[in-house]
Amino acid sequence: MKNLSTQKTILIIGASRGLGYAMAAEFLTKGWHVIGTVRGKDRTLLHELADKNPEGVEIEQLEVTDQQQIKALRERLSNKVLDILFHNAGTANKNQNESIAELSTQEFERIMVTNALSPLRVIESLQDLVPASGTIGIMSSGQGSVSNNTNGGHEVYRGSKAALNMYMRSYAARHTGESRTLLLLAPGWVRTDLGGIEAPLSIEESIPKVVNVMLSQQGKPGLQYLDREGKTVPW
Repeated sequence: MKNLSTQKTILIIGASRGLGYAMAAEFLTKGWHVIGTVRGKDRTLLHELADKNPEGVEIEQLEVTDQQQIKALRERLSNKVLDILFHNAGTANKNQNESIAELSTQEFERIMVTNALSPLRVIESLQDLVPASGTIGIMSSGQGSVSNNTNGGHEVYRGSKAALNMYMRSYAARHTGESRTLLLLAPGWVRTDLGGIEAPLSIEESIPKVVNVMLSQQGKPGLQYLDREGKTVPW
């Protein structure tokens, strides 16, 4: 049995399904204690994982776009030490072939608030639960790379991830000199509800590598933007 006094803890924001759930399951197999958030009260894959591993998995409820819920989560976790805080929750518009000019203002706001604003609100609220030796990470995307955008498409999603990357760089600049590891991770185009059936990668081909990259960067201060192979993604 894992020594609870030495067991490390990860909080995964957005772990009910897809990449977040797979990440929770992967960390559990590596002996970590997992706290995962879900949006509503419906049962999810994470609940099934928690049923099978009641001592290893905790579930918290959070709608990341609700500032009051973020504050309430911070209060509930006030006695926790998070070795890794990882924000996975994100969204996309249904018709990703729309140009930015064709998108409704309401849909633009929904995606930008979810993908770019909310992750930084969560991090700012929970950062003091992460020790100086800990890691703060966000699931970004290779589509957030301005340099690599040579084909267009997925415009609002690309823009939200590029904004996320910029805001995380601002966060890192404000915390220059601190020893925490800061990560923006690009998992590749993965077959999930968000990624769609045409994506070339399975979850099994992506997430174990993402987790290994995250663990390999522990103890390295400053911000990095990395893919699932641990290679730097151009900004």
